[in-house]
Amino acid sequence: MEQVRFAVIGINHGHIYSQIGFLLDGGAEFTSFFATEPELIAPFQSVFPQAVQKSSIEEILEDETIQMIVTAGINNERAPLGIRAMQYGKDFMTDKPGFTTLQQLEEARRVQAETGRIYSICFSERLGNKATVKASALVADGVIGRVIQTVGLGPHRANPKQRPAWYFKKEQYGGILCDIASHQIDQFLYFTASTSAEVVQSQVGNFNHPEYPELEDFGDIVLRNQNASGYIRVDWFTPDGLSTWGDGRLFLLGTEGYLEIRKNIDIEGRPGGDHLFIVNNQAAKYIDCSDVALQYGKQLVYDVVHRTETAMPQAHCFMASELALKAETQAIRIA
Repeated sequence: MEQVRFAVIGINHGHIYSQIGFLLDGGAEFTSFFATEPELIAPFQSVFPQAVQKSSIEEILEDETIQMIVTAGINNERAPLGIRAMQYGKDFMTDKPGFTTLQQLEEARRVQAETGRIYSICFSERLGNKATVKASALVADGVIGRVIQTVGLGPHRANPKQRPAWYFKKEQYGGILCDIASHQIDQFLYFTASTSAEVVQSQVGNFNHPEYPELEDFGDIVLRNQNASGYIRVDWFTPDGLSTWGDGRLFLLGTEGYLEIRKNIDIEGRPGGDHLFIVNNQAAKYIDCSDVALQYGKQLVYDVVHRTETAMPQAHCFMASELALKAETQAIRIA
């Protein structure tokens, strides 16, 4: 297969390490990067010494040997970068959220349609979680029938003193539903085989962080369409007593059974993450997913070479983002 060469612009979120890992596992070559924060650059270079630091964004965009740009920059800077990358004839992969305003999304849709480039959002809670990948295969095999509801929980530990200032500025991070809940919206659309949905209700609040008035530390959403319904809750209230950053969970209700995914931890139970529980008409059992292979990086590299959509349909990427942005825009403030 033709070699895919990629560069990184923006390393503000730690997710950039797993994003690069996905592409390296897929056989891509990491060539260069641009960043401006010395405190982030040094540890980054120690992990990826093969990548050459460039002096400007333009130096990377104008390099015709690079096929893909990857970013985990500040949230509201991602879409403008992706639009520029596509205009330079490059494919683009970003950490979530891929957009912080509906205007950014509209422009990206227009440019993507004009250029035919890939705009991929790395929804790592599905694409990078082994238990969720295994659940995808089970649902495709019909083991719980047709999925008619999803319940997605995305708690996080706040650690406010360890986060940069942009995390607490609404214009820059986009809001809790725009940001974190995009994961759960992606999973609702994917597991219910939906191409659209409506935001029935959404709400946000800042219950316990008055020192950060623009922070939303809680949010939830109700989604529905003709096929299914979904409930999403996200928050910044993971207690310090938990051994991981959040007890992320996904429940899939099917017509012939249900699944529960414990993404990061099985409280007081089995060690590690990637836990899957299934109940259907045949049995109730536990599945250890630690050996499940992740495919997102390989599929995305294949798509770059062959101009396909095996990693994620472009319409799905944009629809998940649209619903997250609408939920944020429409949300009732409750605290």
